[in-house]
Amino acid sequence: MKILLAITGASGVIYGEKVLKELAKTRGVRVELVISPSGKELIEEEIDTSVDELLSIADQTFDPSDMAAPPSSGSSLYDAMVIVPCSMSTLSKISCGIADNLITRSASVILKEKRQLILVPRETPLSTISLKNMYNLSQDGVVILPAAPGFYSEQDEVKDLVNFIAGKVLDSLGIKNDLYKRWLP
Repeated sequence: MKILLAITGASGVIYGEKVLKELAKTRGVRVELVISPSGKELIEEEIDTSVDELLSIADQTFDPSDMAAPPSSGSSLYDAMVIVPCSMSTLSKISCGIADNLITRSASVILKEKRQLILVPRETPLSTISLKNMYNLSQDGVVILPAAPGFYSEQDEVKDLVNFIAGKVLDSLGIKNDLYKRWLP
């Protein structure tokens, strides 16, 4: 399985870090990474891992301004793309078909090729415009997976909340994991 992971400039880069680390250790998964400039700024502000450390985990990395990079073409044959966290700006651009950087261009390619696109927005409250954009994308088959952890799995620490969301992303990709306690009534 080949997955393109993007980290954009929404608070919550800890989710992207966890998903990257889990994908990187999953057998049979190749993870390629692109981080937006705002994503890089938030990495430096929000987590202890440096941008360079995150880049070193991926099998391959791309500059977000390189519109000629492999993810910009459908012939690259990605199985899925995950944007975590996904800024409202990025989500809105994808919804409107704006492909002005490698992340939005890659998402456009994933959509046209009918491959899986998972967006993890981390924003609250949501404007009507954002909700409409999410609805429109969901109509196109995009998985909208808000960074809103459930509390039925008895989280004690922030890492438990992060694991819940990362586990849900992996579930959406069909990757078995035990990152969170599942609901078993």
